Amino acid sequence: MNRKPNLSFWQIWNMCFGFLGIQFAFALQNANVSRIFQTLGAGVGDIPMLWIAAPFTGLIVQPLIGYASDRTWGRLGRRRPYFLAGAVLTTVALLWMPNAGLLWIAATLLWMMDASINVSMEPFRAFVGDQLPTGQRPLGYAMQSFFIGLGAVVASLLPYLLAHLGVSNIAAPGGVPNTVRDAFYIGGVVLLGSVLWTVLSSKEYPPDQLHVFDDAVKSEPAHVERSGARKHGLVWLIAGLLGGWFVHAYNLERELYLLAGGLAAFGLSQLWLSVARGDGMFTQVMTDVHTMPPDMRRLALVQFFSWFAMFAMWIYTTAGVAQVHFGSSDPQSEAYNNGANWVGVLFAAYNGFAAVAALVIPLMVRRWGLRISHLVNLWLGGVGLVSFLLIRDPHWLLLPMVGVGFAWASILSLPYALLSDNLPAEKMGVYMGIFNFFVVIPQLLAASVLGVLLRVFFHGQPIYALVLGGASLLVAGVSVLRVREPVLAGSLSQSP
Repeated sequence: MNRKPNLSFWQIWNMCFGFLGIQFAFALQNANVSRIFQTLGAGVGDIPMLWIAAPFTGLIVQPLIGYASDRTWGRLGRRRPYFLAGAVLTTVALLWMPNAGLLWIAATLLWMMDASINVSMEPFRAFVGDQLPTGQRPLGYAMQSFFIGLGAVVASLLPYLLAHLGVSNIAAPGGVPNTVRDAFYIGGVVLLGSVLWTVLSSKEYPPDQLHVFDDAVKSEPAHVERSGARKHGLVWLIAGLLGGWFVHAYNLERELYLLAGGLAAFGLSQLWLSVARGDGMFTQVMTDVHTMPPDMRRLALVQFFSWFAMFAMWIYTTAGVAQVHFGSSDPQSEAYNNGANWVGVLFAAYNGFAAVAALVIPLMVRRWGLRISHLVNLWLGGVGLVSFLLIRDPHWLLLPMVGVGFAWASILSLPYALLSDNLPAEKMGVYMGIFNFFVVIPQLLAASVLGVLLRVFFHGQPIYALVLGGASLLVAGVSVLRVREPVLAGSLSQSP
């Protein structure tokens, strides 16, 4: 048997270390971009539309980068060239974002930043599947979660810490506080340095070697039933067009055009697949979407509800906590900015708890398996988000962050461990990229409907977005029971 060798603890450490910087940038984005938008004049109702750039770029970039990295081999290997290119571009966006000055420039930079983060992030997911044997993959993804948590703790705390060190936390008209500006500068240095560490300290198996390991899943020839693709394409296209007409005819919120456009775009992609010839990049990616493994389809529902919840938390926690717990909705006021800084502490806390949870999750998997462990963690997060409505002392909001941290660490690790054992080695990258559809689509849906739901049912109070997120995590926990539990060969820890 040609068994893929187990890696040492420090080898796994080095190959995952770059995620420290990626999440550093991601956390700065999540905790501060809504604040930057509001400082530059955006209203609370405009924030979801401004955030659309982030998930939309992931929807496009990740499968294409996965497809390209599957077919790349050079001096830096297969995945590492993408780590480095994405890190350089993200660093440029981080240095520019706090100096945007205008709202439309900030929105464009969010698009650039998120696209660049995705260029680095997607190959990191495939990297673990490439390099680790089946039994060590839960440990590898948990190690990524550890670095994600560690990087996000420091990044989320930076404006708060800088303010306590005497850096100005008051925004001048048309600008952002110096605390935010300096935090983004520091983030650029951390990102580039940590990714360089992984690029220079890790090696990769050549593609030919990956195919002969005994844990390699063999790729079956993909076959698309053209008549079925044509029928589904027409249904989705008509649904999208009717939805767009309905939004226009009844003068509904413009965010709903995004939902209608997404349905129509998916329908067009299916119609393209029904008539396409050849093996171009787009055709191959859409073929792989159409023929994805069954367990990947089952995981889609779990990911959908999980990421809907996280996106609701990211875009509405600042507005909700500032309004309910600090008594202000004015982004120029001291109370609002104190609330925004406290949200940075809360985000640091849940990421810190996620780093701890990443050390606990492999033990949970040994005892309960992947599915039950994920269910427990998602329910902890769901209860945590719902409790924001009940807690009035902002200091006590640290308690629900424990549950959110366990849910976040689990979302970032266990679905990928459930998935990776069912993917062929030569398509690990593209399928990991396609799996990102089920991360992005719920975020696009959240951006489309959350503002409408809050206005219609909750009098525009952003705190209720967190309640909806909590309920979504509870549903995701139940949905994971439909996924088949894989048989993990080997130990979850490294060899002596």
